This record gives sequence, structure tokens and C-alpha cells, in this order.
Amino acid sequence: MFEARDAPYPELKKTHTMAHVGRPFTDFKPPAAAPVWAAIEGLARYNVLVAALELDVFDTLQRIGSATLEQINTEITASPEHLRTLLDSVVVLQLLDQVNGIYELNDAAKRYLVSDGPATMAALIPVAPGPHDNWTRLADTVRNGRPATPIEDDPAAFYVPLVEGTFTTMYRCAMRADLKLRYSALVAPRVLDLGAGGAPWAIAILHGNPSATAVVNDLPGVLPVAERKAVEHGVADRVELLPGDFHTVEIEPESYDIVVLGHICRTEGAQGSQHLIERAFAALRPEGTLILADYFCDIDRKLNPHAVLMGATMMASTVNGNGFTGQQFSEWIRAAGFEAIRLIEPIGFQQQYVATKPRHLQLGVVPGA
Repeated sequence: MFEARDAPYPELKKTHTMAHVGRPFTDFKPPAAAPVWAAIEGLARYNVLVAALELDVFDTLQRIGSATLEQINTEITASPEHLRTLLDSVVVLQLLDQVNGIYELNDAAKRYLVSDGPATMAALIPVAPGPHDNWTRLADTVRNGRPATPIEDDPAAFYVPLVEGTFTTMYRCAMRADLKLRYSALVAPRVLDLGAGGAPWAIAILHGNPSATAVVNDLPGVLPVAERKAVEHGVADRVELLPGDFHTVEIEPESYDIVVLGHICRTEGAQGSQHLIERAFAALRPEGTLILADYFCDIDRKLNPHAVLMGATMMASTVNGNGFTGQQFSEWIRAAGFEAIRLIEPIGFQQQYVATKPRHLQLGVVPGA
């Protein structure tokens, strides 16, 4: 009599049924379309946020407090149905709360989206992606290796609002960096801030160290922002303005204790970045410190989406800009002659390489002697 027996590998009963092995086109389970929809919705998400800022939604709610659609519209004066759709869209972005028809600021909006928030990004958001038209021509940029209208054609028009928008975040980062760098403990340090924008790094160092002085460099059309910020923060008497292109402007050799390259390398390409690092090395005194802030891709260029997409932003709107890995930057820094290289992150997503110019270069002393 035939005796029924289990298959020798009973686990195959679960993994090798027709539903798993499959009949072509009928039993195959397709991948989720969620990543595609996320990319498509990215355009809507960004423009919803920009429109809410343009309509002063966040500042209005800060001023009047929690409110109904009708109360908000009394202040904004818009089409009620269109305003409701916009507000509800901001809610699903998790940048407002809504309960029983009452809209109110959540913690993220209070911190980042009201114009006087402690870490406001309100001025940054409209300009952060670069000229919006360049994104519609990205395929042509990839084909041609150059954007049709790079920001280098009129740098002041782009960089002035950008450095205004980034100042708050960069200043917080620079202030927090003192916990790692201890620039406040240096004796009368001299700082060179190349491509400074609004000079958040130089101003933070001057604020933290009353004996410090700074030379602040940027293009003539951008430098007035740094001048105004220095006045606002009460350090203008210790700031010297140096207008000019950071690749060619004259810099005193071995005259600085700190050189800052703050979020400028990614606009300059590999060769330009290496040149700026070499200029920083030449400008520093022995044992001086390089601070190089940027967004660094991981070695496989897939684990830090923010840095990778920032590279795409550079590609879309600059002649030479792109994203580079932390390994590339560390190699360039070491090749320039720096040592004691380390990576710090004073606040989230804001990283800096810190490196030291060796002491043995002073007065021609041979390395290792």
C-alpha cells in the first residue's frame, strides 16, 4: 500500500507554489509605484510650500493664532475653495495641523517657516533649488554639459537672496561648531572667510571670540550682505571686506589662523575645489585650521540623498558645480598638505571637514625633522 509522505524539503511548499514561482504576467507581483509617485509629487509639494510662504500663511497664523479657513482668508483675501486646498495640502506635508476645521502652526512651522523663527528657512525655500526654469531644461543640460542660463551669468542676482536665506542656518551651525573647534579659546585669531556670502562663519567666530578679526571675501555685488550682517551683529569694526573672485583675489600668505570655505566648493567642480583648498593652505599660518563646510555624498552616492540631490541642483544651474564624496574631499585636503583631518556635524545635516596645516612647514623645516 502506498504511504503518503511529506516532501523532503517542506519549506518549499511555501516558497515554490505557482503564486511564487509564477505564470508569466499573471502571478508576478510588480514592485510598488510609490517611488515614482513620490518623484512626481515632489513638484507639487515644493510649489505648495512656496505658495503658502508667498501668501504669508505661516506668519498670519503666528499673528492671529489657531483659526478657521474663514478667519485666515479675512487676513489673506483669496478664493476660499482654493485657499482650503492649499491649506489642506500644507497639512498633509506635515507643516500645519488641522483639527475640526481649525488650522494652526505645528512645531516644524514655528521653527522653520515663520519669518522670525529661531531656525527660519522661509527666505531660503524659494531660492534654494536655483533658477526654477533650469530644472525644466535639465535633460538638455545633461546632454550639453552646461545649463542654458548658469547663475554665473549674473551671480549677484542669485547669490544675494540665497545668502540672505542661508544665513540663519549657517550661523547656528558655526556657533555650535565652537563646541568642537574651540575657536573662542584662541588668542586674537585672524580669520579668512572666502566666498563668505553673508559671512555667518566669520561673524560667529567674531561673536565667540572678542579678540578675533576677520577678512571677508566675496564678489562685489554680494559683499554688501556680509557688511550689513556684520553691522547687525555688532562686529563690523573687526571685519575687513575683500571684494573679488576667490580664485584670483590677492591673499596674504601664511597670515591667517582660520580659513573658512563655507558651502562654496560644490559650485566649483573638482579642479576648482582643489584650487580653493590649496589657496586656503597657502593662506594659513603653520598650525592654522581649515574649515570646509559642504554636503558630502557617501562613497556609493546613494546613502545621503540630500547631498546627491544637491549635486543635481549644482548641475542644473552652475557651469562646474556637482556633488562630491566625502572621500574625494578628504583626499583633496590631504593632498594639499593638511593633516589631522576630521569630520564634525554641529547641527543635523551640516557637516564640516576640519584640518590643520602642519607645524613643520614653518621657516622651511623639513617634514619629520
